[in-house]
Amino acid sequence: MKKAKRLLTMLMAAAMASPSLCAAGLGDRNAESPAPAWMDNAVIYEANLRQGTAERTFKGLQRQLPRLKDLGVDIVWLMPIHPISEKNRKGTLGSYYAVKDYKAVNPEFGTMEDLKELVRTAHTLGMKVIIDEVCNHTGCDNAWVTEHPEYYARNEKGEMFGPFDWTDTYKLDYSNPATRAAMTDALKFWIQEADIDGYRCDVAGEVPTDFWEEVRPQLQALKPVFMLAEASKPDLLLKALDADYAWPMKDVFNAIAATQGVNQYAVEHKQNLPKTSAADIVKLLDRQKKEYPKGAVHMNMVTNHDLNSWEGTEFERLGPATGVFAMLSYTLPGMPMIYTGQEVGFNHPFEFFELDTIQPNYASNEITVFYEMLNALKHKNSALNAREGQNVTTFIPVGSDDIIAFTRSNDNDAVTVIANLSNADADVNFGANAPDVTGFTNYFTGAQATLPTKLGPWEYMVLSK
Repeated sequence: MKKAKRLLTMLMAAAMASPSLCAAGLGDRNAESPAPAWMDNAVIYEANLRQGTAERTFKGLQRQLPRLKDLGVDIVWLMPIHPISEKNRKGTLGSYYAVKDYKAVNPEFGTMEDLKELVRTAHTLGMKVIIDEVCNHTGCDNAWVTEHPEYYARNEKGEMFGPFDWTDTYKLDYSNPATRAAMTDALKFWIQEADIDGYRCDVAGEVPTDFWEEVRPQLQALKPVFMLAEASKPDLLLKALDADYAWPMKDVFNAIAATQGVNQYAVEHKQNLPKTSAADIVKLLDRQKKEYPKGAVHMNMVTNHDLNSWEGTEFERLGPATGVFAMLSYTLPGMPMIYTGQEVGFNHPFEFFELDTIQPNYASNEITVFYEMLNALKHKNSALNAREGQNVTTFIPVGSDDIIAFTRSNDNDAVTVIANLSNADADVNFGANAPDVTGFTNYFTGAQATLPTKLGPWEYMVLSK
């Protein structure tokens, strides 16, 4: 949903916070969620139904599925599919995230049968489908408002209210067992009715963790599901959810680009981002290793619907560094995500509450080939499996805070990455730390692997074995 400035500030502050300000460290515990094996080497594609196809419908996206399969997509994530509330609606069409009816589809996108056919087609192609669910709040004219007002939180005046500046919503009250039961029923419904494969859980950190821990076994009893949290909250990944947003890594990417003078969005909006370098990526991962349970997975990205519409496209924020950060979103610990149009280099912020007249041209180009290659690497090199993460990753000192170098390896496969995260030439000094790349191939050129002694601005190498 539209991320209010207040929420964005909160998220960015959390991303840069010291360990003492974060959740108690869980690094000595194992992630226990029943994560499906198929998430390990999966690529997620976020589909914007309203803006992303000419038809703007389930059927329109269904026709795109073979293209997405060829691209290398494994999990199709549908932005919210429900009817949108009219009361306090923002813009002409409103926010996807102001849900009017949890058990219906938005007629803007088609019918229930259209959704089922989309899911069946995806499954035939060997792909999974998850839908975006909004469990923290409803639209202002959701039937629950009049039929079950006891489901809602109240302010000091006894009034229903929307969190932050989301004036088109009312927040739910999870201290009421009836609220929990109703939401559990809604979450079960789409698995039973449409055979979906899980959920992207909107602002999951604003919903009590114990609710997610209660509902997950009930969903799992229906079928194995994948649960993605829009949050960076370690305890969510202990028992309940399988992956969360790498918001902190996104913030580090943006800040490195700003430090190097290529984040045009930060300049235009007078953002005062902290001085940051490649070394801060390693520091972040070291911190998260202590904060998160072992085996926790973060979804890496250079864009998504919030960033695209409210914080600038990846090209506005990252400029000439877009390619190297996209590569890192695949090769650093975690799982990668592609947003509608990213695969063709679509450089336009979508309208959020209106139909946008500008849509991507999905004709294959050099950016498409780049993502096809990254997806293929993710699929075939088991060292990049999501849940192995930091356990198989070794960072290599090279004498420069602007260069990141690491190897991920297991008994079968290995990948070595060296990248210059600066806007200037940089020397690469491995010294006694030089990794053995015998038998490795430069993945993007096909040449026999050799270690570089110098890298140009934003230049990188991916060496694969």
